[in-house]
Amino acid sequence: MEFRYAERKDIPLILKFIKELAEYEKMLNEVVADEKTLEDWIFNKQKAEVIFALEKDVEVGFALFFHNFSTFLGRAGIYLEDLYVKPEHPGKGYGKKILEKLASIAIERGCGRLEWWCLDWNKPSIDFYLSLGAEQMNDWTVYRISGDTLKNLAK
Repeated sequence: MEFRYAERKDIPLILKFIKELAEYEKMLNEVVADEKTLEDWIFNKQKAEVIFALEKDVEVGFALFFHNFSTFLGRAGIYLEDLYVKPEHPGKGYGKKILEKLASIAIERGCGRLEWWCLDWNKPSIDFYLSLGAEQMNDWTVYRISGDTLKNLAK
């Protein structure tokens, strides 16, 4: 397996992977991202990065991530927004290799942690993450404000 960072020409492929992941998560109806938006935020504003996992020069998985910051550690971390491996490539260790790559990027950049969320119903992924030594953050609850609620709060 090899890795490469996404380039501007990969925007359609990034969106394709996002939609495939959303379909797996039963959330495809929530995807409003389009190619123009992804180009703006990933490449123009440089707010996120994407790596592709390749098998024989073919993209079989991807990870979209960005930096967050821990005030307790006093340094940045990497937040993994999306990790996806095409379902026709099960059991090859690609998910683990992608996480290993992200861990190495975090270490190279001096980051203090690598973190992500996982849907509560996704037991196969939860079991996989725990097998890697990931710590489940049971004491924390995610809160979100978006859409009209976000606009109203900003007034």
